[in-house]
Amino acid sequence: MAAPGKCLLVTGPPGVGKTTLVMRVLESLRTLNPNFKIQGFYTSEIRQGTERVGFEVVTLDGRRGPLASTTNSSPEALRWPNVGRYRVDVASFESLALPELQVKGDTDLFIIDEVGKMELFSSSFFPAVLKVLESNIPVLATVPIPKFGRDIPGVARLKNHPGATLFTLNSSNRDAIKEQIYAQLVDLLQKC
Repeated sequence: MAAPGKCLLVTGPPGVGKTTLVMRVLESLRTLNPNFKIQGFYTSEIRQGTERVGFEVVTLDGRRGPLASTTNSSPEALRWPNVGRYRVDVASFESLALPELQVKGDTDLFIIDEVGKMELFSSSFFPAVLKVLESNIPVLATVPIPKFGRDIPGVARLKNHPGATLFTLNSSNRDAIKEQIYAQLVDLLQKC
């Protein structure tokens, strides 16, 4: 089980900058010590002009693959689960994200962006996240803000995990939250 304060969760409304915050913290950590072994992935929007048409999974070593799309109308895609107008490519997600969540002895930090409805369509994803938490390796993850006051069950379980600290991001506290998370991670990584 993750020790108290070793699982840092960032939440906030869509578009507030959760992924940007995680990427800035990651960049700062790599500048501080390029030898930190950091595993994980983040999600990135796919745009056509000004319209968002999907999301992709990006591993920290730069491999990319589709997560969800509004434009894929292949026969296979028609069987994929939906989140709003997006069709979720679970197989593509699993092929990139799950190997990044394998606990290795030399890992200093896990980045998981995000633990949300699309990702949780993978029946293997949440158990992999729990294994990461049990490893006692620090985790920086993003989770969606509850819709209509109700959390997704997996997200609620993560937020209530004994090792979790939740940071709620908004447009006025982004810089302060980034500094808090960065300082807490530096402290954790230097103790490891």
